Amino acid sequence: MQQTQKLSLVLGDYAHARDIPAPVTDAATYTVEEVEVRPVIGAYRRMIRDLEFDVCELAPVSYLMARQAGVPLTAVPVFLNRRFHHGDIQCGARSGIQVPRDLEGRRVGVRAYSVSTGVWARGVLTEEYGVDIDKITWVVDDDDHVEGRVPSNVERVTDGRSLGELLRAGEIDAAFTGNAGTGRAGAPRTGWSAAPEPGTTDGDTPYPLFPEADLLARDHYLRTGVYPLHSLIALRADLVDRDPSLPTALYAALTEAKQRRVAADPDWTQLPRFARQGAQIGGDPVPYGVAANEPSLAALVRYSRDQGLLDADFPDDPHTLFADGDYPDA
Repeated sequence: MQQTQKLSLVLGDYAHARDIPAPVTDAATYTVEEVEVRPVIGAYRRMIRDLEFDVCELAPVSYLMARQAGVPLTAVPVFLNRRFHHGDIQCGARSGIQVPRDLEGRRVGVRAYSVSTGVWARGVLTEEYGVDIDKITWVVDDDDHVEGRVPSNVERVTDGRSLGELLRAGEIDAAFTGNAGTGRAGAPRTGWSAAPEPGTTDGDTPYPLFPEADLLARDHYLRTGVYPLHSLIALRADLVDRDPSLPTALYAALTEAKQRRVAADPDWTQLPRFARQGAQIGGDPVPYGVAANEPSLAALVRYSRDQGLLDADFPDDPHTLFADGDYPDA
């Protein structure tokens, strides 16, 4: 007789991940119990360190590092959030930075060294612009979700000031914006609050490293096929051990939720950023599946290895990152 089982689920607030139907396998019908954690980043550490939830959105770099560390997690290739990163580095008003290689010898703020925004952007700086990221001091104000891989050129803020304050004071030369840097206050726990970006209070406005960020991002995508992914769906490995068909059913349920949302809102009016990104790449702004995302997955593994976050022998094959299952591109 088929059983009914509960799945605790933590996802960010995305229109295309609402009203997820019950995953159904030969062994069980799963009722989804959504757990709200805002910001969702506040759930990542709880999932990696304590396996607190059955299914949880995770930062992809943190997931790769957790797998390497032996954390009993696996995943399905659903990537709810995507974004380009050429526009995410802001330079201090008095820094004098003009081109990417001017970052060498400077101090650059990022929430944590392994934050996915930082990994993606450092990969682009290295491969596209020849920046030696080992010559940059990376100033962080939070811990990595998976510890123990921080290189020697990482410095921790110890006096409680935010990266935005340090950028305004000229004590760092550049910083990432938003949740990866200057746009938040405090550690990523529940209730983590947004902070005013530097320059909004005193007129001392930082400037972008790449003024034509959107054009550069589109050019990079058209040349490489890399469309940076910012989340995947992780689940406890013991659930898959008990029911190997769960990953396929979970993928199908998440795909159905997305397809219903796109049918109801094909222009992505509820998520205008995704509409813009869809225009940039000329297609689906949130493609699911392994095949549709192979260039991005391969780049993420390569960048993470090159930056010392993964061992040199971490496997290249993106299919090995996910639980066995049926994942048609969607």
